[in-house]
Amino acid sequence: MNYVFEFGQVFAAWDELLAGALRTLWLSAASMAIGLVVAIAGALGKTSGPRWLRWVIDAYIELIRNTPFLIQIFMVFFGLPAIGIRLEADQAALLALVINVGAYGIEIIRAGIESIQKGQIEAGKALGLHPLQIFRHIVLKPALQAIYPSLTSQFILLMLNSSVCSAIAASELTAAANDIQARNFRSFEVYFVVTGMYFVLSLMFWGIFAWVERTFLRQPATR
Repeated sequence: MNYVFEFGQVFAAWDELLAGALRTLWLSAASMAIGLVVAIAGALGKTSGPRWLRWVIDAYIELIRNTPFLIQIFMVFFGLPAIGIRLEADQAALLALVINVGAYGIEIIRAGIESIQKGQIEAGKALGLHPLQIFRHIVLKPALQAIYPSLTSQFILLMLNSSVCSAIAASELTAAANDIQARNFRSFEVYFVVTGMYFVLSLMFWGIFAWVERTFLRQPATR
């Protein structure tokens, strides 16, 4: 084996990798926040909306869950201009990630909503709460507590899937790595370092999610 490892050329471009990691953080966090709103709205529509709305949501879920994310992002970036909608690469990446995570999130949150006992909902109605108040105060928080591990796992997968956005030259970590590799041809060193960076980003998100659970979702201790 005559290959000589030279990580110095990779760390010489550390500022590019760091900028790419920060853009990945922003892209992932924005997609998670918007995707969560889409998931909650979709789950509410699927569990209590009219039949036509449930059919539309089901079609959206099946379409997204049964097609590759790479094709989805190509449809957004290359397909939408055919109908007059042109997006920058970063905008297209954000939209594609939201569409993708929203479909998976709807099913996760729906399962949480359906785990709530009907007696609790009936009690809310007896207290005179309207449906939105029942959803916010009785259904949503217990449902999130029930499905929080699954939802956060999906968000971590979303962050890792953001690497696919480099296919449309979106500004993120993998795209920065591709640019560096194209200059120095140090494929192993570049992607070895980037692998470690994605691992650190995953640990960061896990830490944030654990803090959110402890602070906002953990059940109060009973005496």
